[in-house]
Amino acid sequence: MGALEIVNFYLVPGIVVGSIYALGAVGITLVFAILRYAHLAHGDLATLGAFLALGAVTILGVSPYVALPIAMLMTAVVSVGIDKTFYAYLRERPKIVTVMASLGVALMVRSIVQVVWGVDSETYSRGIVRPENWFGIRLRDREIITVLAMAALVLALQVFLKRSKWGKAMRAMSDNPDLALLSGVDNRKVVMLTWLIVGGLCAAAGVFLGLNYELKAMMGWTMLLPMFAAAILGGVGRIEGAVLGGLIVGIAEEMSTLFLPTEYKAATAFAILLLMLLVRPTGLLKGKVL
Repeated sequence: MGALEIVNFYLVPGIVVGSIYALGAVGITLVFAILRYAHLAHGDLATLGAFLALGAVTILGVSPYVALPIAMLMTAVVSVGIDKTFYAYLRERPKIVTVMASLGVALMVRSIVQVVWGVDSETYSRGIVRPENWFGIRLRDREIITVLAMAALVLALQVFLKRSKWGKAMRAMSDNPDLALLSGVDNRKVVMLTWLIVGGLCAAAGVFLGLNYELKAMMGWTMLLPMFAAAILGGVGRIEGAVLGGLIVGIAEEMSTLFLPTEYKAATAFAILLLMLLVRPTGLLKGKVL
């Protein structure tokens, strides 16, 4: 197999799916850095966002790209509602209780998706999309948009965290919640803002996964492990680390099919996760969170 074939059939899909994992991993990093627990409903929130976009495409007749901000907004609101309904009263309990609660939320969200949209595979649009040839590399518009959108969203988040008042409040809370509270930071508003951002990122990850592949009720659950592997690989608490981890996991998954059967592709993320926990638990990039 030549170099161009490897790029077209393995590297390009790896970068695309890695960008999707990166969006999800950034959300996982935000939850862990600010709220201090692993959110197991993350993948199913991405599924909900993808199907909300499908609803907008079907009902309003708009393109998936126009439906994307609608889905991001709606999922963000749902995320805040889930936090206030299920997580808020557990804030003072041991974090493992909230982690287990998030598993219950994941099952609930998935069931709602299955009841409303069914269990069959769906797509945003019908027909075959022919790739453009860029010096021998075949790229589809949706693949380019996925990578560029990931970069734009992460860059916007970084600017928000470092330049805005509320972004600095989020960083302060991630560093020391008690000290942030004494300094005048409204932790409740920071938590709400965190969930708004996390919900939007979840929806973006789900929509782009649906655009490049297809929509399934279980798709968020299957991408949960790779997203966690990406967050841990890059260093939990580091936005840029989550992006790096997502790209590495995505490329590794696709490249693994050169040597292993396709059925074992999902095990690659698990292997990376175990290896990183054994060799470098702090991740590739360690340091101050956010």
